[in-house]
Amino acid sequence: MFNKWRKYSYAAQKDQRHQIWWVLLWLLAFFVLYAALTTLFFSMRVLENETMQPGLRAGDRFIFSSNKIYSFLAGKDLLGGEPPFRRGNVVLVDMSLKEKSDITRNVIDILLRFFTLQRVSLFDTSEHYYIKRVIGLPGDEISMTNFVLRLKPAGEKYALTEFELSDRPYVPTIPQIPALWDESIPFSGNMDTRILGENECFVLSDDRSNTNDSRTWGPIPVDIVVGKLLFRYWPFTKLGRP
Repeated sequence: MFNKWRKYSYAAQKDQRHQIWWVLLWLLAFFVLYAALTTLFFSMRVLENETMQPGLRAGDRFIFSSNKIYSFLAGKDLLGGEPPFRRGNVVLVDMSLKEKSDITRNVIDILLRFFTLQRVSLFDTSEHYYIKRVIGLPGDEISMTNFVLRLKPAGEKYALTEFELSDRPYVPTIPQIPALWDESIPFSGNMDTRILGENECFVLSDDRSNTNDSRTWGPIPVDIVVGKLLFRYWPFTKLGRP
């Protein structure tokens, strides 16, 4: 009889509230740790299209390092210094950083992605997150012929192809183009020589057909490249660094 009524006692109720508070505290601590890790150290992203084929396919899942921690540890801004990525690296580009961000929406988005295991987001990630390959770095002189870039790094005498200067090997998809296309069309496969600014880089899709990249955007600011690909964790048959 005593045990039956004990749960209604003040001490029992106090103990129950104490346990609930501990659960909430641990949940809050875990969320703060998650938010810190995904903001400062890494992020997990899904490739939602075929713009990086043949090496990367739609549905592949990746872990990207965060350039924020590089900037913090190096004690300098990404602009004006050596970028934390090299030619040939696959990177995460956040085009929304060109506009003023809403802090409240960003926090809510972190919460949503946390509780839905990255499946739900306030933002349409296909509209402002892009997975691309870095081809040109600040100061490079670049031109394109038949969808392949030639680059002359600042201070160098000779131009080389993008593959000769790449940090990692890769094979792009070169499309067949209509005979009537000329150089005025961004996807014609040819581009006049231009020199990248001190805070600009040039990114391309591995699929060189009509996909959005620096051919349509133009060179992009170094500081909107928010991460570098570290690891592919899905599918398991392709586990590792691409």
